[in-house]
Amino acid sequence: MRSRVTALGRVVFHTASRGVVSRLLVLSFCLLVCLSLSAQTNPYERAFPQSKATVEKALAAMQSSMAGHLPVLDGFANPADHSLEQYQRGYYQAKVQVTSTPSGGSVVRISTKVTAWYADPTPSRSGYQLLTSNGRLEADLLDQLSGQLSAQQADQTSKTAGTRSALVPVATPKQPASPKPSAATEPAVSAPSASFPSTDRTFASSLKQSLAAEANSRPSDSPTIDKSTAALETEASGLEEIVKNMAHPKNLVAIKKSGTPIVSAPSLTAKPQFMASMHDEFEMLDFNADWVHIRISGLSRGWVWRNSVEMPEGISNKDTHTGASAPPAAAELFHVTREETAQFPGDWEPLRGKNVKIISVEKLQENGSSGGPPEKLEFAKYLLNKSLSELTPKTPSPAGVVLIFDSSDGGMMATTLVTLQQWKTGALSDAALWHQTFFDPPEVFSSSTAPPSAASK
Repeated sequence: MRSRVTALGRVVFHTASRGVVSRLLVLSFCLLVCLSLSAQTNPYERAFPQSKATVEKALAAMQSSMAGHLPVLDGFANPADHSLEQYQRGYYQAKVQVTSTPSGGSVVRISTKVTAWYADPTPSRSGYQLLTSNGRLEADLLDQLSGQLSAQQADQTSKTAGTRSALVPVATPKQPASPKPSAATEPAVSAPSASFPSTDRTFASSLKQSLAAEANSRPSDSPTIDKSTAALETEASGLEEIVKNMAHPKNLVAIKKSGTPIVSAPSLTAKPQFMASMHDEFEMLDFNADWVHIRISGLSRGWVWRNSVEMPEGISNKDTHTGASAPPAAAELFHVTREETAQFPGDWEPLRGKNVKIISVEKLQENGSSGGPPEKLEFAKYLLNKSLSELTPKTPSPAGVVLIFDSSDGGMMATTLVTLQQWKTGALSDAALWHQTFFDPPEVFSSSTAPPSAASK
């Protein structure tokens, strides 16, 4: 009897153990699925004081920003099983959820799905894969939503101000007492009616028409009415100017050509963040002779080449270069020893096998500590400008100019006549000139004013 009870207990124990193990496996699988979905969606949320209806209206105006192609994945997605450089054709799609709060505001929750084509060395392993967003896309969309809500609030404020201005009563001069006429001859007096703004959101024009109608219906010899009308017209003009400035700020730069790179730093070797399209506008934060610092969205910043944008009104798109005389410091360090026209003594493709003007330069003091890259480039600008003036009238002109610095730390630089002409007219800045110039070796000309260019590599 005891053996039978023992055997029965073992069966019950093994059956219970199997049930526990099965439940644990199911719970583990569910946990892994939840973690995977959480890692892929990676939602971000932000609270707004506006109501749910107002936020959904602003989101409807942002539909074009909710999905699109990514020029690069670096900076938008977290590294996956493979390097991000092995992915191509990145694409993102944002999902938005808006919920109301007890205080009357709303909470916006955004999750973004990033996909890209993985190019494996083995073609059979290639295909589209889902990547994890690093939060930058979500933050930019939330910042854009905040700006959209602020613009709607400003627009509503301007409409309210226009309505109030249209309802300002016009002072009527006090008339002297006169005998009351009989009922048969008493004229009908019409009280002035308030003029509301039209539905086209241009309250200033309707207000001016109302003022003009009242001015024509009243005696022209009333100084009080003239002063009130003038004051209202001045106020209407001021409000119209405010609305105009709010609609189109004066510190925007416009992209000239599609595919213009927006980079993270003011350097010719900086990696592009994305490619801007033609007519894209960005807020200008600062600028110099070569670069413009812009706000992309929210706290996101970037740099764009100055010649690639239309600058705001009153700021020139380009700087001209005169170079009429040699810089005093450079003139005391170098002098020209020889000038000749001969075949290009190098293998640079733009001038290979062509006749060029060759200028040999020496240091006045070979053992002097000065005469480094900055001084060389300043003296080179003077010689290039002088050579261009001398070459232009000649027919046929050499294809370019070559400068050879004969010293222990010397080197050779070469540029084409076309590049010099663009630089002379101001179409190219100094940094752009060096970017299209051949340097051999590039390190002897390297400085903060002339980063190594593709031509010199």
